[in-house]
Amino acid sequence: MIEEIRIRDLGVIDDAVLPLHPGLTVLTGETGAGKTMVVTGLGLLLGGRGDSGLVRTGTDRTVVEGVVDLPAAHPAMVRAAEAGADVADGLVLVRTVQADGRSRAHVGGRAAPVGVLGDLAEHLVAVHGQADQWRLRRADEHREVLDAFGGDTVAAALATYREAHTELVVVEAELAALRTAAEERAREAESLRVGLERIEALDPQPGEDDDLRAESGRLGHAEELRDAAGAAHEILSGESDTALETPAVLEALGAASARIAHASAADPALAALGARVDELRYLAADVAADLGAYLADADVDPARLEQVQQRRAALTELTRLYGPGVDDVIAWGGRAAVRVAELEGTGDRIEELAARLEDLTTRRADAAEALSAARRSAAEALGTRITAELAHLAMGSATVTVAVEDSGRFGADGRDTVEVRLAAGPGTTPRSVTKAASGGELSRVMLALEVATADAGTSVPTFVFDEVDAGVGGRAALDVGARLAALARHAQVVVVTHLAQVAAHADRHLVVEKSVDGHVTRSMVHAVEGEDRVAELARMLGGSGTDAALEHARDLMARARA
Repeated sequence: MIEEIRIRDLGVIDDAVLPLHPGLTVLTGETGAGKTMVVTGLGLLLGGRGDSGLVRTGTDRTVVEGVVDLPAAHPAMVRAAEAGADVADGLVLVRTVQADGRSRAHVGGRAAPVGVLGDLAEHLVAVHGQADQWRLRRADEHREVLDAFGGDTVAAALATYREAHTELVVVEAELAALRTAAEERAREAESLRVGLERIEALDPQPGEDDDLRAESGRLGHAEELRDAAGAAHEILSGESDTALETPAVLEALGAASARIAHASAADPALAALGARVDELRYLAADVAADLGAYLADADVDPARLEQVQQRRAALTELTRLYGPGVDDVIAWGGRAAVRVAELEGTGDRIEELAARLEDLTTRRADAAEALSAARRSAAEALGTRITAELAHLAMGSATVTVAVEDSGRFGADGRDTVEVRLAAGPGTTPRSVTKAASGGELSRVMLALEVATADAGTSVPTFVFDEVDAGVGGRAALDVGARLAALARHAQVVVVTHLAQVAAHADRHLVVEKSVDGHVTRSMVHAVEGEDRVAELARMLGGSGTDAALEHARDLMARARA
């Protein structure tokens, strides 16, 4: 609810504070006192259009502040928190309009776009007046009102429909994507199969490219390698068909070992050196043997060299297409095989989805029909209840119907279009309520709707009615007040009225008074209680100060309390 509104320098209002009641607050005052400016200020606070013409003459800006108290989980509080507002201790809204037309908004102590105030208004206030009918300004709101009135029956049917509709939309999207991309998938699968056939034909082995690279190097330099190994073997072993000018290494090491052994008995140090010479002789003998073995296997094989080069060329073509190395090619082949299996299984998936889609189409159609039937039943009851309420609001000949019609297409909330329609009198064609009623009638229709749906839970915590009593008087005016009081048992209600019969039902009575000092006109707002309130009601009855008017005012208050 809105706890308090403060307005400064708006039109004729200098500085006014409106403490609002959780129930029914009425705002009264003489014509021209500034009651309309209060509603205008509320409109600014809720994101309405700012106009420099609203700024009080002689001041530089208009400021409207509002203090809102709502549960932390309320949609308005959630939206404010999303905008960065501090909502720990309630919510403070501020709207400023400069004399040059610039406008600013603050939500919970933080600057915010004016549009955020409009977003909050959707969840905070419904304004019903000659110019503003926020409650039913969109066709979807007619449906939302009906669904809320329909209670658990409509809610269950709507949940069943939404489940089927959501699943069907997902299946449709996946099926369309699969069918649209069928050619691309076929081309992709064919390309992958070609690659897999190439790899399978060559059957590369892990690390094969490295092994072949080493073998190619050996075969390509076979003569050079044999010459080097042969020379080394000859130097070590002395085995050669040609005489060497120098003794073989093994022979020289053997001679050195023998000389040291002959003299080492006299000196252990020399004996140790002799042991090391022996180690060299043994190592040289091993190396000579290995070189001999190498020479035995190092025959030149041109045919094998050609085979290796051809194999390397074939593997290079694969690595050019599918990876920098043979191991990468093998890994690509594994992934490609999995992908081909997926692509070849798409046909089965399409058949599965098509069958699922057919089933869901039937389910959704059945759920839509059940939802429409539940709405039609609720619509009949709602139309009857609103019509009954209008009989108490000086519109006894008017009839309200809630039309539920097939839109011809499935949406997120069914396939129904819902419209609240009004026939102003017998024989007239029902039309959309926002078009068929005059300003004052529309406010009363909206009051009847709000009262009729109040026990189903209100969508907003605060209702504002301006001119709801236009063209009403006498007994009907008392009924209007009684209906407003009934609505105030479920929500906060603020009413601008000129009828004492309506004002008598208020939980809090605020009066707008205008004063003129000869140069400047000012308006102020104050609450009236006790005899002051009786006096205000008497003024509204046209008998200001007379005993009869005062008695009449007391009687109205007594009847309202009763």
